[in-house]
Amino acid sequence: MTSSIEQALAQDRIIDITTIGRKTGQARRIEIGFHRIDGKYYITGTPGARGWYANMLEQPDFTFHLKQSAQADLAAHAIPVVGAEKRRVIGAITAALRGSELRFDEETSPLVEVTFDDIAA
Repeated sequence: MTSSIEQALAQDRIIDITTIGRKTGQARRIEIGFHRIDGKYYITGTPGARGWYANMLEQPDFTFHLKQSAQADLAAHAIPVVGAEKRRVIGAITAALRGSELRFDEETSPLVEVTFDDIAA
């Protein structure tokens, strides 16, 4: 992994993701935040049903687009996080965002761990 990608993964918080639509089979690109907790990468969202999450459940391979301090399209895989681990990670994200207007819920916010296909993150 290049140092610019390592630096972006360490400091950036906003990315785009491209998922494959579970109904249409078409590529869907959205902007979303990501978080690094205990050396792992996560994507979550505000409480409720989210299309990106449903797409990832159907097709977990997606593209993680760095776009702030570095530009790169990273092949990635989503692993749903549930149960006690989800509560722990959402709690850590919430603590890290103290003072932010963003709100996540341990029960109803979607959460995936991101693994990268071609880099050791």
